[in-house]
Amino acid sequence: MASYMTSSVAPSEHKNSPPRATATTSKQSAVVEVALRVLLFLGSLTAVVVMVTSKQKELVPFPPFGSVPNTTRFTDTPAFVYFVAALSTTGLYSIITTLLSISAVSNPGYTKILALYIVAMDVVMLAIVASAAGTAGGVAYVGFRGNSHTRWTKICNIYDKFCQHSAGAILVSLFAAIVLILLILHSVFTMYRKIPN
Repeated sequence: MASYMTSSVAPSEHKNSPPRATATTSKQSAVVEVALRVLLFLGSLTAVVVMVTSKQKELVPFPPFGSVPNTTRFTDTPAFVYFVAALSTTGLYSIITTLLSISAVSNPGYTKILALYIVAMDVVMLAIVASAAGTAGGVAYVGFRGNSHTRWTKICNIYDKFCQHSAGAILVSLFAAIVLILLILHSVFTMYRKIPN
């Protein structure tokens, strides 16, 4: 009789243990997603703030008149304006998806189609951030090095603080792009785990 009770208890325990493990794993997965989305917001916000505050006033040599005061800011370059717009959009997107991810932690049964849309939008945001970083990086490179073929002179020897701010913002945007890659990989792995064997 004792062996019958042991055998009747063991299968019920085995039946209950996988759902508990799955629920714990999905909750941990949702917490990781929320943390990554908060990092994405912080990276986007930092990149925008650093780029927007990149402003410097210097005396620039102007041959017939001597030196003329000139102020440079991110709005002087369309690539930097696009950079700020793209990273601002990514920051807003990260707030919305963070709220959705938090609701997924409290309500684990949110729809699969919503998860699919979020992964697709993560890919779109990665493309936007990468294009913004590449565009701004190209302009920053010309500012640092110049281009002898087109006779574009470098400006970072004059506007050193402006260039340092711009470079810092671009580096932080690359961090945001890496966070987006991690989010995409995390989402794909989570979906893969849910596929039945």
